Amino acid sequence: MAKVLMYSTAVCPYCIQAERLLTKKGVADIEKIRVDLQPEQRELMIEKTGRRTVPQIYIGDTHVGGFDDLAALDRAGGLDKLLAA
Repeated sequence: MAKVLMYSTAVCPYCIQAERLLTKKGVADIEKIRVDLQPEQRELMIEKTGRRTVPQIYIGDTHVGGFDDLAALDRAGGLDKLLAA
């Protein structure tokens, strides 16, 4: 299974939804970077993704985006393929 990295905060409902969806898909380990605890990581996230909101999700080397992007990818049938890569 591909490595999953998620930029998040403690009180982000979309982060929680993303984690639930990924867990449902069989992802056992999500590397979380808490940008609320590490402000320098937020700056890195913005530089890498061009986005300011959390979650920002990477599966392997692919930037998926936020929860809405993740859910859309799942509905389109691409999430399972990306996780299996």
